[in-house]
Amino acid sequence: MTDKPVFELTFTAAVGHIDELGHVNNAVWVQWIQQVAVAHWEAVAPKAHKDAYYWVVVRHEIDYLRAAHDGDVVTARTWVADAPRGARFERFIEFIGPDAKVCVRSRTQWAIIDKAIARPIRVPPEVIAPFISPE
Repeated sequence: MTDKPVFELTFTAAVGHIDELGHVNNAVWVQWIQQVAVAHWEAVAPKAHKDAYYWVVVRHEIDYLRAAHDGDVVTARTWVADAPRGARFERFIEFIGPDAKVCVRSRTQWAIIDKAIARPIRVPPEVIAPFISPE
């Protein structure tokens, strides 16, 4: 886990999420990773930052540890790395199943894009500050 602020979002596995093995499909976990990251950005970033920047995925690492099944409620917990590297910034997510065990763990690199110039930029410290310091 982490000492940084953690954002949480819950998901309920439903029929459309389930693959032929009876588990939440791997592609659904990727969609949920995206949804959690965007929800965290929307919840924490000030309007000026949302208006000026957007983020794109550069790389996903995903460990599928346990299955989730139809009707299971999973809690996504996300936090960010200590510091950006140029335009890139890492985000971590764990999905906790109904048995309180980690189902899926991910580490994703995101790149920040300046909307005005439509290009990546170095991550401004003020953009990250609300995500790494408790309020």
